[in-house]
Amino acid sequence: MAHLHDVAVVGAGPAGLAAAVEAAEAGLDVALVDAAGQPGGQFWRHFDEDHSRPEDLRGHHGRSAFTGLRDRLYDLSAAGRVRYLPGHQVWLATRDGDRRFTLRVTPTVPVADPGPGAPAAPEPVAARALILCPGGYDRQLPVPGWELPGVMAAGGVQALLKGHRTLAGRRAVVGGTGPFLLPVAAGLARAGARIPAVVEANATLGWLRDPVGTISAPGKGIEAARYAAVLARHRVPYRTRTVVRAILGDGRVEAVRIARLDRRGRPTGPERELAADLVALGWGFTPSLELPLMLGAATRQDLDGSLVVTVDALQRSSVDGVYVAGEATGVGGAALSVSEGRLSALALAASLGRGHSAATSGPAGAAGPAAQIRRVQARIRRARRFAAAMHRTYPVPDGWPRWLPDSTVVCRCEEVTYGDLCRAHDDLGATDARTLKMLARPGMGWCQGRICGYATAGIAACLSGRSATADDLRPLSGRTPAVPVRLGELAALAETMTADQMPQMPVNPRPDDEEPANQDGA
Repeated sequence: MAHLHDVAVVGAGPAGLAAAVEAAEAGLDVALVDAAGQPGGQFWRHFDEDHSRPEDLRGHHGRSAFTGLRDRLYDLSAAGRVRYLPGHQVWLATRDGDRRFTLRVTPTVPVADPGPGAPAAPEPVAARALILCPGGYDRQLPVPGWELPGVMAAGGVQALLKGHRTLAGRRAVVGGTGPFLLPVAAGLARAGARIPAVVEANATLGWLRDPVGTISAPGKGIEAARYAAVLARHRVPYRTRTVVRAILGDGRVEAVRIARLDRRGRPTGPERELAADLVALGWGFTPSLELPLMLGAATRQDLDGSLVVTVDALQRSSVDGVYVAGEATGVGGAALSVSEGRLSALALAASLGRGHSAATSGPAGAAGPAAQIRRVQARIRRARRFAAAMHRTYPVPDGWPRWLPDSTVVCRCEEVTYGDLCRAHDDLGATDARTLKMLARPGMGWCQGRICGYATAGIAACLSGRSATADDLRPLSGRTPAVPVRLGELAALAETMTADQMPQMPVNPRPDDEEPANQDGA
């Protein structure tokens, strides 16, 4: 039988790293499972630590916060207080009858030939409680030509730069919406790429509509000013109220066609072509909800249109013993994720009657658990106010599906076009995302809707003359197993469980009338 931990933390990005360190220092027996080979997640992604230089972290915002958390993790792991499992993904999460959780894990990069006598599957991780910090990934909207080689998610372009020192293209157009476009463009420019334009769908004056939220995170304004200075130094045009209408090329990207948007979010006026060999697209972020949904956690729709986990003021989900922190509760940046990770660990430790050890240094160690929790909650409230202002400033334009010609590919895995979805709606009565998926097959390919799910939900709603809701998003958000897994691991699971013990996908509650405690009424 697997060793029973007090808590298993999934994800070693800003939220998970903070949660694991805080929980271990509070005296809990912690397991930390992360798909990457080194901590940091997407935000603090960096070059291989075994071959990196100190300057490789230069320019990373929150660098000191990351290195502090990372060093504490390594110390706690060496002391046996954290069981750190890098390079492992959780593909199945279940809750047993004795109220303990079991995480089935698989190597992120499977060994081609494990050799004779090797186990069919890694040992599962068992814990009394879970802190899920799965993070998120770039949200994408379909555009004609986005399936061409040379089109990448903005986060993927940045990951190549940060993690591999690789420039994905020499002439890049960065497009979509949101402040994340700025660091991507600045990183490309510093690395030597020419940027014909940063194409932002919204007007940045939207910040003025929420001055309280805007000033809730003053450091963000300084950060944006630094990126703007980099773009100005490299003479990068920043075009607001503008979108990429089409990506052109024969076999790979050769140019993009851009157009202005009117005040109602509709393309207007003459279109303009820009030569490019790389297009980096990002429309915000989509939380990874496979594990929370697998366990039956309640969800809701956030201000940015994403489906997120509903949590209370202590990061507790609707499932007893399951805490969720970071982007899965609402996209808001690394600093917010760190605070939510800390809060979830502090709350769990307090519920078990544990507190910080005497070895904990600094003011946090001197304060009682209740005072620490109140301070962290105050930081979360301020960060959430800023996140709300950000989401209101950079919304996905209303009615974007109406921009699309019928030939636009929506689901690249199954080659489903916008015209296919329109015909399923008009001829077969597919008025919701679930029915569109069944009749036209978007979301049934390799990615299981990770890329096209948000777009399919938006198209289903638009074709029915309404806005997308949480009910549109849920059918394309749950996936069991959570990641691809070898048949040998499935067989090994089947051999250890009887038919009535096999995990079932729970019915997800629909608390549409609930207001989450960590959103400040936003």
